[in-house]
Amino acid sequence: MRLLAVSALLLLASCTGPGAAPEPSLAPRPAEAIDPRVPIPSEIPPGTVDPALAQRLEALVAEVRAGAPAFDEREAEASRLAASAGPESSEGWIAGQQALSRLVEQYGVTTRAAANIDALASAQLEGQGWISPADQAAITAAASAVAAISEPQAASIARIRESLPR
Repeated sequence: MRLLAVSALLLLASCTGPGAAPEPSLAPRPAEAIDPRVPIPSEIPPGTVDPALAQRLEALVAEVRAGAPAFDEREAEASRLAASAGPESSEGWIAGQQALSRLVEQYGVTTRAAANIDALASAQLEGQGWISPADQAAITAAASAVAAISEPQAASIARIRESLPR
């Protein structure tokens, strides 16, 4: 019992003695010094377009624009031959199908350029892990310019294809 009393006194003395651990500080921590009302920017500054990318995009759009007159010529020929085509497998029908094939071949200029624009974007994502806002805007503008030419061309091909007898 005496040993128990002495142990209790020693334990009690160690809790209140000078060797006790220091109390934590109530001073502000570094993270508390940040003002939570400071706005965090939600947009990345656009920056400038990569000159090599801009040059390649301009070349692809110019290629599509340069191919548009040849498409228009082939479209006129295909429309004329499809309108005068006879029944399926006749000479007129075969001539219309061949003209349609030449038109689709010319449409390949547009579709290849659109695919190359997508490939440029994909290559940037793969190589850099992201596309800067300025580069993204340039890619989107080029894709829109090509789509403005591509959509009417695709509609013309579909119209001519439907006009040929089956």
